[in-house]
Amino acid sequence: TLDPEQELTFFHPAEVELSETTKLICNRVSELNASRVVIDSLSELRLLAQSPLRYRRQVLALKHFFSERQCTVILLDDLTAQQDDLQLHSIAHGVVLLEQQAIDYGAERRRVRIVKMRGIRFRGGFHDFTIERGGLRIFPRLIAAEHHRKFSGETTSSGHAPLDKMLGGGLERGTNALFIGAAGVGKSSLALTYAIAAARRGEKAVVFAFDEGLGTIEARARTLGLPLKTCLDQGFLRIQQIDPAEMSPGEFAAEVRRNVEQEGAKIVVIDSLNGYLNAMPDGRFLILQMHELLSYLGQLGVLTILVLAQHGLVGPMDTPLDMSYLSDAVIMLRYFEVAGTVRRALSVVKKRSGNHEHTIREFKLSAGGVQLGPPLKQFAGVLTGTPQYVGDSGPLFDEDDDGEG
Repeated sequence: TLDPEQELTFFHPAEVELSETTKLICNRVSELNASRVVIDSLSELRLLAQSPLRYRRQVLALKHFFSERQCTVILLDDLTAQQDDLQLHSIAHGVVLLEQQAIDYGAERRRVRIVKMRGIRFRGGFHDFTIERGGLRIFPRLIAAEHHRKFSGETTSSGHAPLDKMLGGGLERGTNALFIGAAGVGKSSLALTYAIAAARRGEKAVVFAFDEGLGTIEARARTLGLPLKTCLDQGFLRIQQIDPAEMSPGEFAAEVRRNVEQEGAKIVVIDSLNGYLNAMPDGRFLILQMHELLSYLGQLGVLTILVLAQHGLVGPMDTPLDMSYLSDAVIMLRYFEVAGTVRRALSVVKKRSGNHEHTIREFKLSAGGVQLGPPLKQFAGVLTGTPQYVGDSGPLFDEDDDGEG
């Protein structure tokens, strides 16, 4: 029939539901005169619309409504769509992407990336964050070029004169040193010696222990006669145990920054890089992150000591990652055998900032700490990874000899 009174208009349910929802949002905002609005989430509007075209029209209508008000609008989207809503990206002033990564073992890793922010310079790339009581805790990606302070390039003593002599007077501030060797050869004890020596001078030092607990470190210090407990009680030395399964690389870098900038640490010990490597869900970027962290510490005048354990105990050993080119100094520790006994040898392989001793010395760990013997010249096969002492026993330690210092 052509009678106007008999005409009927049919509406798609999506049109009614979506328009009613949009009207409800606009009325509520007008009623409260809101200055901040959060719509959680756009996926609900997308389901109500049932059509991409209808959905985009409603989003544009909301944009025009809010553009006339002094109101900040935050839109949440759970990315359930098959592809990103690029049209929505184009009308938004800023786009922030949050991701969650599930790793094979340990807690999940969360990271955030600012995709777009109109009129504002922002720090690109991914930044780690955690969800804690009270909200989000974000760890911005470290950029070493933004940090610099003036410092004196004086040498730092290990508290052991023969070792300082091998290093041409000691390790300079603003540099980093790599202690490399097999498990149990004495790398951690040597690094702890530097930290305690700094604490005894009244400087603050921090040890990030990835592999050992505080109880193990305290027991070792007692065996070596090092005043660890005194330094801890005085507040000049901090030992922070790191769980690589729970802490992300970004959170670790933020913790290092806090100790340096707020606590005033002058010596940072990372024991070990093997544990730090396990903290990385993708080890390809470990070198890049470590380069940025070492550059940051160097520009603030901090002496950084890195401990790296090689695979194996004797014979040729593999290194899990090559850090030698990033290190300003490399101290190599090796086992060697003489007359049926296993002994330890130490040599300074590299030091960029000055001269160093090129000899190989025997060292041992005793109640007097780290002890060094005289240079051993009758060695063979050192560079092959299997050093052999072919000389007589004259310059070697006796059973109760404490060596130099």
